[in-house]
Amino acid sequence: MTTKLASPGAPVTFNQETTHDLALTVRDLELWYGDKQALHGIDLDIYQNNITALIGPSGCGKSTFLRCLNRMNDLIPSVRSVGEVVMEGRNVLSKQVDEVALRKKVGMVFQKPNPFPKSIYENVAYAPRMHDIVSKGQEQDELVEQSLRAAGLWDEVKDQLDKPGTSLSGGQQQRLCIARTLAVQPSVILMDEPTSALDPISTATVEDLMYELKGDYTIVVVTHNMQQAARVADYTAFFHLGKVIEYNDTATMFSTPKHKKTEDYITGRYG
Repeated sequence: MTTKLASPGAPVTFNQETTHDLALTVRDLELWYGDKQALHGIDLDIYQNNITALIGPSGCGKSTFLRCLNRMNDLIPSVRSVGEVVMEGRNVLSKQVDEVALRKKVGMVFQKPNPFPKSIYENVAYAPRMHDIVSKGQEQDELVEQSLRAAGLWDEVKDQLDKPGTSLSGGQQQRLCIARTLAVQPSVILMDEPTSALDPISTATVEDLMYELKGDYTIVVVTHNMQQAARVADYTAFFHLGKVIEYNDTATMFSTPKHKKTEDYITGRYG
């Protein structure tokens, strides 16, 4: 399938029908905060319908890299980046790419649950309505239910949809944020330490949910939890000082890492 090229200067949007084995291809990605370089020559292939974990010590560039994938770093005035993050044949770092269209396609779940100060229903319905994905009425009701079911939350909240999203427990709030992300129908979901603020039971629930969601979505997750990466990820990338030291399938990475620095980190010698 060919994609129609935009006219010069026009924002690039994404073809919903295009499918590839690779969800994202990153080449020669470098990023600076002012004069300080935070990412150095990142090359990474992120595969469709898989969970890719980004691990490494604090300050190594994991979250910075994650935010490149939907250009959240653009919100920081001092940031400058070069290289390519290719999705559906387009470099999403190009100024021609519409950030709103990109962030609809590449959703994000943050470390701390951040439901809107709205009802549970409106937390899910608001963005799809603003994006003209649905209109008010039965179609919207069905999307809200579908999204909450996909996030494993429907049975717990179906009788209290008018209550504030902030009234839920921490684990429920995080699943509400996942439902909110799913409601705009992304193809990639970015998760920045999504369970670090949760108790062990809620963490297990979110991990189970991630495993279920990868059948329909590509997931990239930043985690400091080595056990979590080993449990949920198909592929793992080890970051250190703004570089990818090693990238492999998770089983190989944790059993026979190729680099001594990787081995030292995953065995707890530093980090």
